[in-house]
Amino acid sequence: MAAYIVAQLDVKNTNWQKEYGPKAGALVQKHGGKVLAGVGYTLDRLEVNRELPSVMFILAFPSLEQAKAWYNDPEYAPMIHLRQTGADADIVVLTES
Repeated sequence: MAAYIVAQLDVKNTNWQKEYGPKAGALVQKHGGKVLAGVGYTLDRLEVNRELPSVMFILAFPSLEQAKAWYNDPEYAPMIHLRQTGADADIVVLTES
């Protein structure tokens, strides 16, 4: 069953993005995932009770296990720390009930 990671980022600075993007993308692919939407997309308000995030990403994985394996991959841990130096994030995973 497919799993979708939805990440909302409030970017404080962009110093981390040049290193993060290629490495994080490679790890998504390593775990069978792909980016459905993210950089290059525009957010449009339909109904939001808070400020829009700077950036949103939607990642698709074939299974919840693969989505969690991506996030918990030891190679991704330094990327999480790097992202946290320049952005606050809310990250959730969606699966069919």
